[in-house]
Amino acid sequence: MPDYKSEQIRNISIIGHGGTGKTIFSEGILYAAGVTNRFGKIEEGNTVSDYHKDEIDKQISINSSIMNAFWKDSKGVLKKMNIIDTPGYMDFNGEVKSSLRVTDTALVVIDAFKGVEVGTETCFKFTTEFSNNVIFVINKLDSDNAEYEETISHIKESFGSESAVLQFPVNPGAGFDTIVDVLRMKVLKFNIDGKGEYKEEEIPEDLKEKANGYRQGLLEAIAEEDEELLEKFFEEGQNFTDEEIKYGLNKGMRERKLFPIFCAAAGTNVGVRPILDFIADYTESPLDKPAEKGHKPDSEDVIEVPAKADGEPSLFIFKTFSEQNVGELSFFRVYSGKVYPGIDMVNEATGKSERLSQIYSMNGKDRKELDEAICGDIAGVVKLKDSHTNNTLSSKAFPVVLKEIEFPGPNMALAIIAKRKGDEDKIATGLHSLHEEDPTFIVSYNTETSQTIISGQGELHLNTILNRMKSKYNLDVEVTEPKIPYKETIHAAVNDVVYRHKKQSGGRGQFAHIHINVEPLERGKGFEFVNKIVGGVIPGRFIPAVEKGIVEVMKNGVMIGCKVVDVRITLFDGSFHTVDSDELSFKLAATQAFKKGFKAAKPVLLEPVYNVDIFFPEEFMGAVSGDVSSRRGRIQGMEAEGRLQVIKCQMPLSEMNGYSSRLRSLTQGRGNYTRHFSHYEDVPKEIENKIISDYEKEKDSK
Repeated sequence: MPDYKSEQIRNISIIGHGGTGKTIFSEGILYAAGVTNRFGKIEEGNTVSDYHKDEIDKQISINSSIMNAFWKDSKGVLKKMNIIDTPGYMDFNGEVKSSLRVTDTALVVIDAFKGVEVGTETCFKFTTEFSNNVIFVINKLDSDNAEYEETISHIKESFGSESAVLQFPVNPGAGFDTIVDVLRMKVLKFNIDGKGEYKEEEIPEDLKEKANGYRQGLLEAIAEEDEELLEKFFEEGQNFTDEEIKYGLNKGMRERKLFPIFCAAAGTNVGVRPILDFIADYTESPLDKPAEKGHKPDSEDVIEVPAKADGEPSLFIFKTFSEQNVGELSFFRVYSGKVYPGIDMVNEATGKSERLSQIYSMNGKDRKELDEAICGDIAGVVKLKDSHTNNTLSSKAFPVVLKEIEFPGPNMALAIIAKRKGDEDKIATGLHSLHEEDPTFIVSYNTETSQTIISGQGELHLNTILNRMKSKYNLDVEVTEPKIPYKETIHAAVNDVVYRHKKQSGGRGQFAHIHINVEPLERGKGFEFVNKIVGGVIPGRFIPAVEKGIVEVMKNGVMIGCKVVDVRITLFDGSFHTVDSDELSFKLAATQAFKKGFKAAKPVLLEPVYNVDIFFPEEFMGAVSGDVSSRRGRIQGMEAEGRLQVIKCQMPLSEMNGYSSRLRSLTQGRGNYTRHFSHYEDVPKEIENKIISDYEKEKDSK
């Protein structure tokens, strides 16, 4: 591997909606750079980045994949390109976020026919969060229905006039091989043999006006980055020097005020080489970025970590993956100093020491050992003892915790149970390992429904996890829809509920007599027990037993066996027997008194309601809004977000089973949604009656 310094590194994520050609674009980079000697194909299962079995079987990217290549800039200086190919399906957005966290430039790949899609919008939002440079690549210009000009309009409509055309196609459609580069003001004529080589030609007369128009727009965008450039632009027009253009482009991208647009047909490797040239010449190195912000361990005091090659070593783990015969691989970026095999570092999240063993440069599944990983570089390390995704490792002399990735919350949940008795502990261990690999996969145990719940980004995501559990750990589970965690409460107050518990069966008997008031509390207040016994009519030693009996029955409910909430119980009178009364008697009396009072206090079922944001192209508005209404959803607002429509609504959890698949079906795979718990509210009476009826039937059958 050639020697290189931090200023020669370029860290790039390739992102975008599913099916836009990101993986093949990555193949084109590696082939053009001489990393590979053949152009891999998805249908043949031999691409460098999609090498996992589930990716080959499904023919889609599921994991982000780290690669690297070397490329010379216009001055002949070798640049190391660290490239992360990311999944496009929304179920795997966590992989996109983790990749953007550690890269400086994002190539947003867009289908020349479909234009800006839901995934494009989502990925762009992530780049805003991490302040990445953005380059748009309009791909698949060799398809018969390619619409370059319309796609440009989509980009400007969605992401603003900051988008600047650097290239436009001469002959889009079948046989596409010619691009006008308005930065060079040359025609680029490509071979379509897969190597991506091209020759420069002069722009023909019939294209000069169009080229000059785009160049005028580009230089105007560049001029707006600097007062002196803007003054020169108005005085001299397009007479910028190469240095001024480079300065303006670099500043505009760094400040996210300029997003260059390029052309490509990744399947034939057309357009890839000029994009690499541009990245090498114009994008940021790790040393150009502002200091990374972190904080002291066990403190919120901010610490800045400047990218210094000779600084104290610190790295951030952005991805963890378990490989057969290798163990756990942790992928990281070095933010300061350098690391090497044998270095001792501290995991600042746990305070535990970690010694780095072999360090690898990655190209998909292929690994090459590194003597060191320098500031700004991305690499992998095997078999860390107790460090995972989102952990910072630093030197003892410079303890710091770098900002963690905030992964997307789950949009879908399933309940699982072991098929084989005795597998429960193995399943728990396997699920924990899968969560370490993929933090968007969540495992929990719902004490109210007594179910193990797995949650994730969607049906494809959870099916992938379950398949991994089977293939990696040979563990089978049964999958069902989770029970809805209904709650029970009351809407009316009932005063002076009396219950006398008396039992005599020879010898010492049982006796307890209580008077209680039952009242509803404001939603979310929980439970309140008020003791208003005076004059010792019930001895103080029996009062806790009354409260305990009520708390126990509230756990299991009265209507359908669900938790009772938002109730105040006031114990104000009663009597006891000097011999037969004890704690158990008063506990039993409290249980029955509560049930009696609850049933008389207008009991209702409560159901969880979620805030749901649904993103989709406008043509599906009728189908999506109709489906929301059919699911008892309440639309609270509609708004445009770029070219997408967003419905903001509230929907009961009980109506969201299978919603991920349904939305994709309604929108031809182009819709997505997010959900967050909002509140509990009353179940409509007719639905409540059915729930109670089903519960009674199930109870009788048991």
